[in-house]
Amino acid sequence: NASLCMLAYTDNYFALFTLWVAMAIEFSGLLHSSYLVQITVAALAGKNIESNEEPRNAMQNIFFFTRCAASLAVLCFCLAVTFEALFAGNTTMWEGISPTIAVIVFFVLMSIVGMLEGMQV
Repeated sequence: NASLCMLAYTDNYFALFTLWVAMAIEFSGLLHSSYLVQITVAALAGKNIESNEEPRNAMQNIFFFTRCAASLAVLCFCLAVTFEALFAGNTTMWEGISPTIAVIVFFVLMSIVGMLEGMQV
């Protein structure tokens, strides 16, 4: 039964390769802009972020926030390219749909994907 043997699927080289790729992406900081959202929401709520890890020292903070800034730069570039394509009409959106509606549809679909990701679907 798969629900009782959750780790049995990791007993092969493809799973090990997948783990290495995931660890490389995490180390690169490509997705660290989500940590900025976490820090902002916690600050706005007036709550401390609880962690089992020791607090970061100065060098670790520099490394962490440098990766956050790089991630934010990549995210902004991707959004700029996407908006440029949407407003220039260089998409496969239906004929007659205005660029404003295309941007709204984009954000609605991205929100749905985000919710599905949050639910781990």
